[in-house]
Amino acid sequence: MKNIPVAILGATGYTGAELIRLIEAHPHFEVAHLGAHSQAGKLAGEVLPGVSGRIAAMTLAAADATLPLNVELVFTALPHGAAAGSVFSALEAGKKVVDLSADFRHKTHAVYRAAYQADHPHPELFDEAVYGLTEHARDQLASARLVANPGCYPTSVLLPLIPLLKAGVIDTSSSIIIDSKSGASGAGRSAKTDLLYCELNESVKAYGLPRHRHAWEMEEWALGFAGSETKVRFVPHILPMNRGMLSTLHLSGNSSESWLDILQQAYGDEPFIKLLPQGTLPSTAGISGSNRCDIGISLLSETEVVIVSCIDNLLKGAAGQAIQNANLMFGLDETEGLATHALWP
Repeated sequence: MKNIPVAILGATGYTGAELIRLIEAHPHFEVAHLGAHSQAGKLAGEVLPGVSGRIAAMTLAAADATLPLNVELVFTALPHGAAAGSVFSALEAGKKVVDLSADFRHKTHAVYRAAYQADHPHPELFDEAVYGLTEHARDQLASARLVANPGCYPTSVLLPLIPLLKAGVIDTSSSIIIDSKSGASGAGRSAKTDLLYCELNESVKAYGLPRHRHAWEMEEWALGFAGSETKVRFVPHILPMNRGMLSTLHLSGNSSESWLDILQQAYGDEPFIKLLPQGTLPSTAGISGSNRCDIGISLLSETEVVIVSCIDNLLKGAAGQAIQNANLMFGLDETEGLATHALWP
């Protein structure tokens, strides 16, 4: 099989750099074009200390530059709002697109505006975009032209939540409480005062209240995949570590069925979901560098359950899931180029 030429727009961010690393090791994808905003005109090696060889010698094009004719697949790892125009242009040029921004994750302009306090320049593409939570979207991904890669927090929450909502064991009469923690790479590479070492080190803080924008995404796709109207009370926190994400879901409901059995039926054969024995809980160190989601369950009482879900926010929460989706878009095995084992210790 010939290599598939790939463009990465937003190549100098943490997610863009992770895409480069994954694609360079991929048996069928090949980096053919790198785009950036403020770093355009520089060599990739000047901006990305982790690259070498051919990639380091590539010149970064402007993010809105015309794409090479041979490029078949475009990953847009640009900020929300900035990605939509590049996505539109890529589709007009006949390319397939996996968008890692938030610009096409919602079904309607009204929800997008509520979450991001902005108007969308291309809402006509909402109906076409496939929300790429891979384990629940495979049938649509195979024929997709545009895939909206899910947010990292929603990925960590929706994977354990959807099968339980489908089974009807969760009490949804009140808000589901979700407490999440992320490494600092989740905030991006742009310079921010609150991400300086002295601000972040030896500290944990909540942010995004009273309502973080990912809460809309969680609720919309809990309904979209499980058919269940769900309200979430979602509080994210940032930790002084590079990568990793841990979400704790506080759930109440019907204990007549084994919640672990429900998840086992849904995910027992999934290559990138690891279900832990009941009472065993995952850690971010156990998934770092892998495309896995590890899920653990602790029963508090006959009606109360805590579920802990862990992902690498740059992999299953971003670049890894994007590659998983792209594999399916091109008829490849979805595990191509992706690690199931973590970097440990």
